[in-house]
Amino acid sequence: MHGMTATNVADASHASNALVFPPLREELGLHAGPLLTDGQPSWTLEDPVRNQFFRIDWLTFEVLKRWSFANASDILQDIHTDTTLQPGEEDLAHVLRFLADNQLLRPDARTSAHQFAARHAKLRGSWHQQLLHHYLFFRIPLVRPDRWLDRIAPSMNWVFSPMFARLTLLALLLGGVQVYREWDRFSMTLLDTFTPTGILAYALALAGVKCAHELGHALTAKRYGCRVPAMGLAFLVLWPVPYTDTNDVWRLNDKRARQRVAAAGVKTELVIAIWATLAWVMLPDGLLRSIAFPLATTTWLATLAINTSPFMRFDGYFLLSDWLDLPNLHARAFALARWDLRRRLFGLDEPPPEYVSRRRHAGLILFAWATWIYRLTLFIGIAALVYHFFIKLVGIVLFAVEIIWFVLRPIANELAAWRALWPQLKDRRRAYRSALLLIALLLLFVLPWPTRLQATGVLRASQVFPVHAPAHAQVAALPPAEGSEVKAGQVLLQLSGAENASRHEELAARIERLRWQSQAAGFDAEQRARIMVLREELATAEAELAALKEDAARYQPVAPFDGLLRDIEPDLKPGVWVGKNEKLAVLVGKNGSEVDAYLEEHQVRRVAVGDAARFYPDGLEGPFVQLQVIAIDRDAAQVLPSGVWAAQQGGMIAAREKQGQWIPEHAVYHVTLAVREGTGTLAGQSWRGKVVIAGDWEAPGMQFVQSFAALLWREMGF
Repeated sequence: MHGMTATNVADASHASNALVFPPLREELGLHAGPLLTDGQPSWTLEDPVRNQFFRIDWLTFEVLKRWSFANASDILQDIHTDTTLQPGEEDLAHVLRFLADNQLLRPDARTSAHQFAARHAKLRGSWHQQLLHHYLFFRIPLVRPDRWLDRIAPSMNWVFSPMFARLTLLALLLGGVQVYREWDRFSMTLLDTFTPTGILAYALALAGVKCAHELGHALTAKRYGCRVPAMGLAFLVLWPVPYTDTNDVWRLNDKRARQRVAAAGVKTELVIAIWATLAWVMLPDGLLRSIAFPLATTTWLATLAINTSPFMRFDGYFLLSDWLDLPNLHARAFALARWDLRRRLFGLDEPPPEYVSRRRHAGLILFAWATWIYRLTLFIGIAALVYHFFIKLVGIVLFAVEIIWFVLRPIANELAAWRALWPQLKDRRRAYRSALLLIALLLLFVLPWPTRLQATGVLRASQVFPVHAPAHAQVAALPPAEGSEVKAGQVLLQLSGAENASRHEELAARIERLRWQSQAAGFDAEQRARIMVLREELATAEAELAALKEDAARYQPVAPFDGLLRDIEPDLKPGVWVGKNEKLAVLVGKNGSEVDAYLEEHQVRRVAVGDAARFYPDGLEGPFVQLQVIAIDRDAAQVLPSGVWAAQQGGMIAAREKQGQWIPEHAVYHVTLAVREGTGTLAGQSWRGKVVIAGDWEAPGMQFVQSFAALLWREMGF
């Protein structure tokens, strides 16, 4: 549908005083249209050969009524006499240009061949333009269903009946209640279908639903007496999408009828989803239930996520366009948003592309920006999928095509328009202010400036020695009092183990016996034959005794450094048995505190030993301390010491848990920071918080440049 109104065009410059009015094509049709937003009537001009429709306003209609006059002064005089309109010759020139550009005039036999050939060559473009357009979008008509629809439409009237609508609502209620009751089973079935067979079932279900979607459009259009000339496949970036030619709907004067046709596809999918959901909850396990499940799930998601979006030319767009009664909604919103952008940036006082209410004016501009942002995100995502779908070299080329055509080309076109407007901009102060602001933003992007690097850190004492109980231990003597000073080498706690004592006596007696037998082997022939075995048994027993003595040292732990004894288990008494690995006390050194943090690769290169930092505890409950970087690991950490750094537990590192270990998703480097100021003894405690490091100055844009260069270098196989 194409729109043409007298209020949304610029004045034609250099209008000719001797306009030539070629006759209109005889097969064109004219139909009454709805009222426009400003209250004036409209008409729909139909081109049946190309199945295209053009909405025209009152002035254009009055001009076409008098087109047979073939004289500009006669047309203008008659319009001035019979109507309240006051058009000028430039308005006639615009109408003439509109008719010529859209091939609505009867071709001149003498020049038409040359004109058609030139137009055809322009539309075809060069071979690489044809290849590009066929890659981005093309259509293949498969069937001409109009006669077939005429035959079957009467037999499908029950689908549009109120009774079927009420039954569908009842099915929705019953199916929804049952799915709610069996939600665990429903969700588990959904997860179980993510297999090669399940994905194939979803693909087949989606293809069938989309065909039914297009059939819904066709049947609804036929119900209102419209012609459906073609159905087939459209390929959007080589992705097949069914389509139905329902342009004939624009002949309908009733806006609600057009909306029903536009919404028919979504309604069809929802009806399929509702009845498939009810079938899934009612049918027993088997083939039919397995078929119903992908129809019940895929249809809901595909309908709500894709078809209802107004940002692409899908059903949601046409519904919104009809509801607002704004044909060519995207083009008109984009034109208004570009006009608003130029007015704000450069202070241009050109008239807007069209005049609408203040509320609609703001809404169209916001809608245009939302569409641009949505399409930017979508096209970048499609480009990434295309890149990963094809082989590497072809993927890189197609990715570049997507980005250039859909992202960079619109920006380049707008910059070209600004360049064409330069004669008007060079004398405007706002244009210079905008240019200075742009330069300032670019400088902020490329010039180094100080930033702060943030990471999760754990503040703890530099020296911490936890005292854990060995197996089968009993308290023999209590440790020093809580907070007591302990010297290096001092016994912290005396434990005893009955099994160790008996085992020690047994090994000592065995070693003594083996030594005696070895020494007496020279006097006994039988012992001489076993001398090698005796020596091996003696060595084994001595090794076991050494290991037992080493293990016995755990029953009398010794302080490895000077410090304070903290967090003593309050229930310790002589004779009390303690469990294996039970924490009994903590020795905290006096050599200060430090923070352990992990930085990602793009952060750690901006940090050096000696950089200042600050620690902020989580919840603001703990010490706020000044830090200094004292060590940076040269190799990336393969495993995190615990989950406190992981994002799942409130940290900043993306990590996954595997067999009790936390493995970072990206390369991270361990950084140690010392506390500059004394914080006293931390009493064996630790605090998690945020570490803010004053790293090297760097331009914000360098991160993007380096990331892109690294990605390009990696993907090209270097």
